[in-house]
Amino acid sequence: MIRPPLVLASASPRRMELLARLGIIPDRVVATDIDETPRAAELPRQLAARLALAKAEAAATSDALTLAADTVVGLGRRILGKPADAAEAEAFLTLLSGRRHRVITGVVLALPDGRRLKRVVETTLAFQRLTGQQIAHYVAGEEWRGKAGGYAIQGSAEAFCRFLSGSHSNVVGLPLFETAQLLRGSGWLRP
Repeated sequence: MIRPPLVLASASPRRMELLARLGIIPDRVVATDIDETPRAAELPRQLAARLALAKAEAAATSDALTLAADTVVGLGRRILGKPADAAEAEAFLTLLSGRRHRVITGVVLALPDGRRLKRVVETTLAFQRLTGQQIAHYVAGEEWRGKAGGYAIQGSAEAFCRFLSGSHSNVVGLPLFETAQLLRGSGWLRP
């Protein structure tokens, strides 16, 4: 059986790197341009699921499998998106200091026949209490740019993490176990 091409509905280099760990190189990469603004009263888990599906729908074709994901940082009911500037990154890190939070990724695999296979994966983390100097130093390093919650766990922010329960790859941006399960369930990835 000939496998259909695999499209990654994301221009994220981190997702490409994570897929490479599974030995997967997408046939095409399609950067989607969707409105990521949370809806009124939308919870972090709902937002991650909705955005992943919207990205899959925007990039899906009838001749390929399309893999889409969206990662959201939630602090209680609050959504911490990608900071607009250094001041917002500092505010996010101040909020996360000494507290538990969740990183939630919605993953959707759009099949050529119109079916949509979906997962939502949640990882709980806790940062140590951060000093103003630690926050200022981290923000100055600019790892926060383009990162939900204002940090990159695969960078120096990992030193802040005193507790992690769940998938580390989920925090980076793509839960590998669940992604592999979706691809196996579709028949695209062999056991």
